[in-house]
Amino acid sequence: MSVNPVIFDHPLIQHKLSFVRDKTTGTKEFRELISEIAALMCFEATRDLPLVESQVETPMGPCKTRVLCGRKLAVVPILRAGLGMVEGILSMIPLAKVGHIGLYRDHDTHLPVEYYSKLPADINERDVFVLDPMLATGGSAVDAITMIKQKGASSIHFMCIIAAPEGLEALSQAHPDVRVYCAALDECLNENKYIVPGLGDAGDRIFGTR
Repeated sequence: MSVNPVIFDHPLIQHKLSFVRDKTTGTKEFRELISEIAALMCFEATRDLPLVESQVETPMGPCKTRVLCGRKLAVVPILRAGLGMVEGILSMIPLAKVGHIGLYRDHDTHLPVEYYSKLPADINERDVFVLDPMLATGGSAVDAITMIKQKGASSIHFMCIIAAPEGLEALSQAHPDVRVYCAALDECLNENKYIVPGLGDAGDRIFGTR
C-alpha cells in the first residue's frame, strides 16, 4: 500500500469510536459522537497550519501573539453521511466555507453515482478537507476529489472515521498527493462492500433511516 494515513490514536477519539461502533447506540447519540470525533480529528489535522505574529492589548498591556496567517479553508462533505462531520469541523473552524458533493453507491455495481455538486467559487484558493465517515471501496472519495481538482483546488485532505485497506489503496492510486486522516484502519470489506468490523451504514445511523 503506497499511502500512509494519519491514524489518530488519541484516547478521547478511540473512546468515542467504541460507542460509535456499538450497534445499540441510538441515532441521537451516534450523530453527536460523529460530530465530536470530527472536531477532535480536526484539531489534530490542522496542527500544521502556519501562524504569523500579531499583537493585542490585554487588560495589563500589549502582548505578542500568534494567529493563523490568513489561510482560507473549506470543508466538503460527501452527501449524505459526510454531513454528520460538518458541525464538529465548523465548531473548530467557524469561518471555513462549506461545499457539498452528492454521491451514492449503486447497490448492484457498488460504484458511486453523482447527483449533486456545489462548491465555493474560490475553492482553488482554499485548503480543502473532504469529509466522509467511511472510506470503503474508495470510489466516492476518488470521484469527489477528482471533481474538486477539476475546479482548480490543489491542497486537498481527506478525513474519515473508519477506513478499509481497499479504499486507502484506491485513493492512493488515484490521488497520491491527498493526505488521509482517520481514526481507525479496519480489516477489510465484506461481499457487500461494507467495512468489517466497521459500524454499519453511517448515513442510516446518522439520520435514522434504513
